[in-house]
Amino acid sequence: MEPLSLLTLAILFAAGCLAGFIDSIAGGGGIITVPALLAVGVPPHQALATNKLQSSCGSLTAALNYARLGLMEPRRLAVGFACTLAGGLAGAVAVQHCSAGFLENLIILLLAALFVYTLFSPQLGFTRGPHRMNRTIFYTLAGLGIGFYDGFFGPGTGSFWTIALVLLLGLDLKQATARTKLFNMTSNLAALIMFLHAGLVLWPAGLAMGIGQVLGAFCGSTLVSRREMRFIRHFFLVVVAATIFKLLYSRFC
Repeated sequence: MEPLSLLTLAILFAAGCLAGFIDSIAGGGGIITVPALLAVGVPPHQALATNKLQSSCGSLTAALNYARLGLMEPRRLAVGFACTLAGGLAGAVAVQHCSAGFLENLIILLLAALFVYTLFSPQLGFTRGPHRMNRTIFYTLAGLGIGFYDGFFGPGTGSFWTIALVLLLGLDLKQATARTKLFNMTSNLAALIMFLHAGLVLWPAGLAMGIGQVLGAFCGSTLVSRREMRFIRHFFLVVVAATIFKLLYSRFC
């Protein structure tokens, strides 16, 4: 690629800010960052790899801020961290050898079902619910499965983590959102390791967006700690709907 201009880097920084803010609250920042990278001329394979660099910055910032604000204890999530790391590494290896077409169609259907379920469950995540699965089993299965998906494809990962944590572990939306960012960070870093090994990361673009992600993620995660659950629910529904629209547009238009 030709070297990116300062104006282009400024645009990517702004995209990173907005994506970091959105992603720290409800996931889905990739619906902004990947198109932004493609729009400035970054080739698709490098756009996906570079996106993992900048999203790792945002998810790390959000996870640290949520821990600082007392919304999660990372030390209690070691099993989930390890399994998500393994899943993310496996997914990032697999995506370099497989087509994501079938998975993309499946995820559109799953996200649509998740959106409808959340829309018609107005009290979902407002209070803590019952445990429906052993924690260790949950974090093992979810870490390997969702971690693999994030390393392989990615869109909607945060939504799947949040709803799984609410439905199966009985967390409220604030707690689920905080833990989601820790696991997002883990699978992002796992995929980033593989993309770095393949030499696909475009550093100037990734760092410009990463700085923006840090700023946006800090603001978004701080806002979550101060707002009511209803705000998080509405934000979550908007982001899931936007992700579905983006996937449909990319797939069929």
